[in-house]
This record gives sequence, structure tokens and C-alpha cells, in this order.
Amino acid sequence: MNWDKSKLEKKMYSGRCEKHSWFRLRSLCLACSMVILDTSCGYSFSFNVMITGQIGNGYKISTSSKSSVVLGMNSNLASDLLYQDQQAAMERRSLEEEKLLGTNKKIKELLAPKLKAKPPKSGTGFGAGAINSKAMDPMTRLAVEQAKIVKRDGVLRINNVLSPELSDELREYVLDQQKIAEIKTRENPSISKAFYGVENARKNRCDLQLSLLRGGFAADQNAKVDVEKTGSSHPLLNALQALLGSNGSLHACYENLVTNQGEFYELAAVITDPGSNRQQVHPDLPFQKDCPLYVIFLALQDVNEDMGPTTFLLKTNSQKENERFFNHSEKDEQLSTADCRLSTLKKGDAVLFDARVLHCGNANHPEKGSTRVLFNFSFRNPQVTKDLGYAGSIRPGYVSAMTLEDLSKKLDSYSKGDDPEPFAEYGDGLQVRWR
Repeated sequence: MNWDKSKLEKKMYSGRCEKHSWFRLRSLCLACSMVILDTSCGYSFSFNVMITGQIGNGYKISTSSKSSVVLGMNSNLASDLLYQDQQAAMERRSLEEEKLLGTNKKIKELLAPKLKAKPPKSGTGFGAGAINSKAMDPMTRLAVEQAKIVKRDGVLRINNVLSPELSDELREYVLDQQKIAEIKTRENPSISKAFYGVENARKNRCDLQLSLLRGGFAADQNAKVDVEKTGSSHPLLNALQALLGSNGSLHACYENLVTNQGEFYELAAVITDPGSNRQQVHPDLPFQKDCPLYVIFLALQDVNEDMGPTTFLLKTNSQKENERFFNHSEKDEQLSTADCRLSTLKKGDAVLFDARVLHCGNANHPEKGSTRVLFNFSFRNPQVTKDLGYAGSIRPGYVSAMTLEDLSKKLDSYSKGDDPEPFAEYGDGLQVRWR
């Protein structure tokens, strides 16, 4: 049998296995029967394999978990990359990291800082005291202080951004949407990406990409919505209006961070069920000098330690910390000395974070845990024009479609009753129209 080792080792594969992780097969070493896998988290996994044959242009191998796959020159990576072995290796590493993060300390809860909006500065001379009306606004001045903390620490907790009533309404809506997605993907697995930001194969965890239309997934592809089943309310827009309308609880902070021209980059719900595994520590995207993306995780129910709250490593959103993380000789020391915070939250509380900061979701305990639903959206910094290296969890038809200003105006129109379906022009988000 003639093995073309050089051809195989030079061939680079790439793909996605986690919401925030890219991976690639670095090489399949035929001499030592070893698969080497790189991930975005800066960690390499090795798998012992047995080469059992050659099929066409590919190589049939068997793994330690007794699975057998063909690694082909033109094959689909998602089915090639020894998924079970890779997941097991990632889980082992995540448990090692959990021990490192807890070295000689108990991880503290992420608390909301007690902030006061500083009074606006007054001028002197002609026009003294004629201060810009927007600068006088308490929410605008508070947003300045909030932005300072996000830029310094990489993460900020903000309490009570959404009322308990709207949180309950949105949670029920999201879980109903998940049921629709499960039914449709069970009938036709090939349409999974219409609903999920990642391949729907991860254990008890998914990020559900939401539709802006009334009825959500039930209205996909111009389907007529049965109001008796779905109800006449619009839970998603009710929540977005409270958060990002012109007087929304998060509007001023986002306007300070990304301006009104910040691109609406993600719209999803992150759902974990009991039994979901702990994630590895990771940044959401490759490092850039200026923060490219500011992300919200909003709790739609209380989140306790058994439900797998997110751990954040404070002040790791810098180039220095990023370089340490991707340096194997320094990474473990960095984790063992990190100043960590656990984002246990009350219903309606949110964490706003710099996508460069190191973080990880913890395991949702198989017995003590319960379903955790986080509302997830983000805005892109318009000053960062390079590719982010992260596509984001949003339906393709909404990509590059709206800015913060666009979204806010639509939500205000909805709130006033002028337009009951303000995002109709963008449709269900399944068709790419706006790039």
C-alpha cells in the first residue's frame, strides 16, 4: 500500500466544533499513527489511531473509541474529525482548567458595581451653563462609567435590565421556539443551521438563532401564523424594546461603546440543560487591538452554580494576556493565578463583556441543575473593519442588516403602535439579502 504521507500532512482542514472555537486537523502522522488537532483555545489534542485501509483518495482509520472514519482529501471535516474523541479530549482539558482556576482560592461571584453618574462639566465664559441636553441625561452619564469598567475588566454585570415579567415571557417563547426547531430538524436534519448557530450535536447545549418576525420559526418561509397557538404578543420585540429602544436599559451603554452605527451582530438564545459539559476557557474571537464586539448574556431565570454559570477571567482582554494564553509554557500559570468571577445571576440581570476576554461556561449539573436560558445579542465596533474571525450566532439574512440606530428606530415605532411588524422588510432571516 502506497501512503502519500507528505500530501496528507500538508493538507489543512478547518471548521467549527463549538460556538466559539475553530479547529483544524494539523496532521495525520502515518509513521506514529497519531492525529493532531488544533483549536482556537490554543490547545492541541492528539489521538492514537490505527490505519486500517485506503479508500479512494482517503485513509480509513480507527480510533481509541472504536469508531472508524475516513479522512479524505475532499471530505467534509464535520464528519471526518473523530468528533467523539475530540469532544472527550476537550472535556478532559476543561476539567484540568477548572482545577487550575480554583488553585488556592474560591472563585468569587461577579457583582454589579455601585456606580454613580458623574455630574456634567460646566463651561465658562460665553454660553456657560448651556450644557448639551444629552450630556445632562443620567443614563448617558451612567453609561460612561459602565463603559470604563467593561474596557478595564473585560466584563460588567448590570442588574435588572429586564423586568421579571418580560424575562418570563421571553423564556417561555424561546423554549417554545426550541421545540419547533427540534421538530423541524428531526424531520430534516439538513436544515439544522437554519435554527442553530452550531451543529446541533453538542451534549445538552445549543445556541438558538432567533427570528424577528411575530411567531418566530412558525412564520418561516412566509408560513401563516396561527395566532390561537402562538398568541398575538411579540415577546422578543417586547424585550428588545425594553433593552435597546431609545430609552432602553442598555441603549446608552451600547451607544457609548459602539456608537449608533454599531452593527447588530448576534441574536440568539444560549440554552443549556442538565448534563451539559463544561467548556474550555476561550476568547470568542482572535485578538485585535480595539475591542471588535461587545456581547450580552441576559438571564431569563435565576442562574445558580449548579446550572453552569459563565466564569470570566478579569482583565484578560489585553494583548499581553492573549499572548500568554496562546503560549503553552505560560497558559497554565495564567489560569492558576487568574482573577476569576462567576456570573451567577438573578432573573433579568445581564453580563456585558468584551469578546476578547477569557471565559467559559461551566457544567450544568446532571442532577442538581436545570435548564438555563440566556438571551444573547451583540454589537460590532464600527472602528474595527477587519474580519472578526467569528461569524456570530444570527440568521444569515440579518447579517450586516442593521445598526443600533436602525434597530432602535424600529423598536420605537413598534412601541408606539405605529408598526406591529417593524422588521417585516428583513423577513425571517433565512435569505441572505443585506450583505
